[in-house]
Amino acid sequence: MPLRRRTVLLLAAPLILAVLLALAVLVLNTADWNRARPWLNEKISLALQRPFAIRGDLTLSWAWPAAGARPPGWRAYLPMPRLLARDLHLANPASMAEQRELASVASALIEIELLPLLQQRIAVPLLRLEQPQLHLLRRADGQHNWNFAPPRESSAWRLELGTLQLGNGQLQLHDAVQQIELTASMQTLDHDALYGVAWQMQGHWKQQPVEGQGKAGAVLGLREQNRPYPLEAVLDVGGSRMAVSGTLTRPASLTSLDLQLSLSGPSMARLYALTGVLLPETPPFSTSGHLHGELGAHASRWHYQNFIGRVGQSDIAGNLEYRYGTALPRPQLTGAVQARLLRLSDLGPLIGADSNRSKQERGVAPVQPGNKVLPVEAFRKARWTALDADVHFTAGRITRDKDLPISQVDTRILMRDGVLSLEPLQFEIAGGSFNASLKLDGSGRKLADAIAADLTAHARHLHLKQLFPRIEAMQATVGEVNAEVALNAQGNSVAELLGASNGELRAVVSKGSISKLLLEEMGLNLGSVVLTKLVGDKQVQLNCLISDFTVRNGLMQTRLFAADTTDARIDVDGQVSLRNEQLNLTLRPEAKGVRIISLRAPIYLRGSFKQPDISIDKKVLALRAGGALALAVVAPVTAILPLMTSGSSDDADCAALLAARRPPVPSRNVR
Repeated sequence: MPLRRRTVLLLAAPLILAVLLALAVLVLNTADWNRARPWLNEKISLALQRPFAIRGDLTLSWAWPAAGARPPGWRAYLPMPRLLARDLHLANPASMAEQRELASVASALIEIELLPLLQQRIAVPLLRLEQPQLHLLRRADGQHNWNFAPPRESSAWRLELGTLQLGNGQLQLHDAVQQIELTASMQTLDHDALYGVAWQMQGHWKQQPVEGQGKAGAVLGLREQNRPYPLEAVLDVGGSRMAVSGTLTRPASLTSLDLQLSLSGPSMARLYALTGVLLPETPPFSTSGHLHGELGAHASRWHYQNFIGRVGQSDIAGNLEYRYGTALPRPQLTGAVQARLLRLSDLGPLIGADSNRSKQERGVAPVQPGNKVLPVEAFRKARWTALDADVHFTAGRITRDKDLPISQVDTRILMRDGVLSLEPLQFEIAGGSFNASLKLDGSGRKLADAIAADLTAHARHLHLKQLFPRIEAMQATVGEVNAEVALNAQGNSVAELLGASNGELRAVVSKGSISKLLLEEMGLNLGSVVLTKLVGDKQVQLNCLISDFTVRNGLMQTRLFAADTTDARIDVDGQVSLRNEQLNLTLRPEAKGVRIISLRAPIYLRGSFKQPDISIDKKVLALRAGGALALAVVAPVTAILPLMTSGSSDDADCAALLAARRPPVPSRNVR
């Protein structure tokens, strides 16, 4: 080709392209786009597999790209066609055609880049919807109107959406499966530097009131993945409140959130409705911290970092991580929680041991009978298989109302496939230590309708006077307690588990001292009590105290229960029914040496745990008093002799007590 002709073609090509573009713009501007509505309605209806219609005018205009929707590079300086469609409607699928339509939009403004069309790309830098109305519906059978099946045939064309703007609109949700009825409205904010829209929501979820409000950015950037999208929301569901403030950094894939989160409510268990995370029953709580979420198609992870808060009157802090995904059999909760000061009463709701008033405040029916002490509230084991957990819990100090300090609590809370374990559970108490292993199997593999429980525990070097800080006579007492417990049971509450338990309990107090006044009062040695009050109390050598119980089907039977001091020995026989919460114990004090004016007689501890009854054997007491009265007539000087007792002066230590073990004295069965 001659050089001159080639030069002419090179100079003419841009001119020809400009003419073609001008002709295209002229055709596009002068065309009646309303004639294209039937064709567009048909194609979009086929793609969505439900009726779609543009009922209003369809017009085209040209404009420079908006500041927040400009394409990259030199294309940002080219004008774009804007297609404005009015009165758009999207119906429900044919199976739900009788219901209200899925969506309607007063107007939709669509900016389209021309050059990407040559590459079979529909690039939409901006989509703005005015007055959108969305009606989401799910029936009781699970069928819902927002299910869009994938296209029947693959297409070489692909859609690329840059930014989305929403004007005033409304959303309604009717979900029969989750029992949700919600209405949310949205308004445009014209003079807010950070947020562009505000929204309000109200309705019900499972007969609980739901309210919410918040703000969001004016433009949702779907193409620029690193552009932060501001969010602010407050949501209240049945008294549980969640407040968030932060940014969504990847709105197109919804994969990253960075939020400041605050939570509060009557019980952490109520958060299941808001978060889907299974948490235990607690007193009213509040907490705040930093929440970072990474959401993916196959796995997601949430970090609740550096949170602080209160549970009842106790403080908490820590870090938690919540993960779920297709590779996990169930969601997983891991992390560490610390408490500087934890009140023992705040742990009551964990096992239903709080008051009926507290139960009402945390949304649980007040099921505890007035005459029962052991908690009857059932464990919610139906949810145990919904979550696996591995949380390390520590507490600097646990206190109760009567000042029994527990410190240095350390346990690992494990939930694996419906089996809850605290292993090990250890803490310091009354100057000694307590170590336990507790396992509750609610998986249904061992028992279909109940929990299988196993407990082993031992206490070492507990100081007597610290165990009873409010009993004045115990404050001069010296001695250490060592105890062991091994129990297994089945049931659905603390009361059921203890009422069906089997195992044994042992405790030994060795080589200490105990208040003489306390012993004299137990033995009803009136003269000695008076003398002790006059001259002062003193310590009596405690050789040994042993309690040894067997437990069969919730019935505790004494094998050996005795206390031996230099002045007296006290033997205890009988039963304690954990199933019926009944006591049937007999205390038989035996003095060593001479006691003046002693009304010593067997002491009976009967009644219920709620209302125990302590009484004296009236027959023995009457015989002693009657003998004294008869002697007073014959020989007044000898009248006090029946009220004087003498006993063996032999001392017995723990080994001697164990060697002298005898079968328990028969007593009434209180089962």
